[in-house]
Amino acid sequence: MTSTTGTPRASSLDPEIAARLKRSADGLLPAIAQQYDTGEVLMLGWMDDEALHRTLTTGRCTYWSRSRQEYWVKGDTSGHFQWVKSVALDCDADTVLVKVDQVGAACHTGARTCFDEDVLVKDADSAAAGSDK
Repeated sequence: MTSTTGTPRASSLDPEIAARLKRSADGLLPAIAQQYDTGEVLMLGWMDDEALHRTLTTGRCTYWSRSRQEYWVKGDTSGHFQWVKSVALDCDADTVLVKVDQVGAACHTGARTCFDEDVLVKDADSAAAGSDK
């Protein structure tokens, strides 16, 4: 695993899990955070092997900040924690789904989710039916 500067980032991730992952060119996986009991999609973050390892072993979501080039644990500065309930890979092993118990806002804007402000289509069935007129 290397950073964007080419410096190796050490990881304690189980080698069997690491071998399955299909990462982007910069060594990252998209990580979708979803509220475990309602199915509400909360946010998208990025994880490298070490962030995934920390998420799996600490019970709290750890992400890799592409802009700051550092790890961040959701809630450490905001108090809006994500307590991990389950972690799954998608069928291609290129995306992680983390079901969490979200405490407070998930979005950096203070909104509950990152996906409730800019809805492009609200009811696809109604929109499609209206286009036939």
